[in-house]
Amino acid sequence: MRELKIFSGRANRPLSEKICHFLNLELGEIRFSTFPDGEFHCKIEDVRGRDVFLVQSTCPPVNDNLMELLIMVDACLRASAERITVVLPYYGYARQDRKDEGRVPITAKLVANMITRAGADRVLTMDLHAAQIQGFFDVPVDHLYAATVLNNYFHSLGFESRDLCIVSPDEGSIKRAVGHAKRLGGEIAIIDKRRSSAEHVSQENIIGGPIEGKICLMFDDMISTAGSICGAAKLVKQNGAAEIHVAATHGVFAGPAIERLRTAPIDSIVVTDSIPIPEEKMLPNMKILSVAVILGEAMRRIHQHKSISAIFAEDSQPEIS
Repeated sequence: MRELKIFSGRANRPLSEKICHFLNLELGEIRFSTFPDGEFHCKIEDVRGRDVFLVQSTCPPVNDNLMELLIMVDACLRASAERITVVLPYYGYARQDRKDEGRVPITAKLVANMITRAGADRVLTMDLHAAQIQGFFDVPVDHLYAATVLNNYFHSLGFESRDLCIVSPDEGSIKRAVGHAKRLGGEIAIIDKRRSSAEHVSQENIIGGPIEGKICLMFDDMISTAGSICGAAKLVKQNGAAEIHVAATHGVFAGPAIERLRTAPIDSIVVTDSIPIPEEKMLPNMKILSVAVILGEAMRRIHQHKSISAIFAEDSQPEIS
């Protein structure tokens, strides 16, 4: 591990510190500054010949964090780093992954091009909104999943599998729900969601179940404005759910999300620290789980040229001491 060096952008330094704690490494020294006209600048310590990992979630403010990441990559490239791995716990612009109408960009591909052209040799990311985004990069991509962290948490609550119903909040999350059901047990239900615009969705029907009297666990990759997840929770509650617990990897919590979650019939909200959650957005029923161990172990294996998929062959992950 002597040649491995980890640097953190300003988007999520606490997560980077947890990763370094797990790996028993010091966080690399990098100094950021902002010029009066708003331009970013950074200076890193010596990385010549080092295996460098740059940790930066492109969460809000997305454009600032993305630009900061690009100049970090360029700084390492010009400082003669042996290899540069960009660690994206959360990949912004991931929902713009296709042309759903005429004369619109595929911005997820554009961002992938920018990161690659800046000089990244490899990308490590977690729970992409669409798995095919891996193919947008012209460098190797390691795609991690927070499902193990979420499953371990719900196992710790002692729910009986016969009391559970794993609810997919839309058709796109069916595969995710099936995966969680294999680990946690329970029935599977699917919400029939109809989207009228980028901000407005409606939940029409529930497929599968039964829901009545069940502890319903709803999993998604992210909670952005919370319209979908809150609408699904209301429909599930109307159909007799005893408890509703919502879990997602990325807590974006944009716009009216917090107010919607505060008034929704949800017993608990579980997200990871892939995105830092400010104090003003914390709710009494919100739980933050760390993905530092999974990211740290993946970084160790990349550095040592070992298999990443072997991480998920194990039923549990070590804890940060």
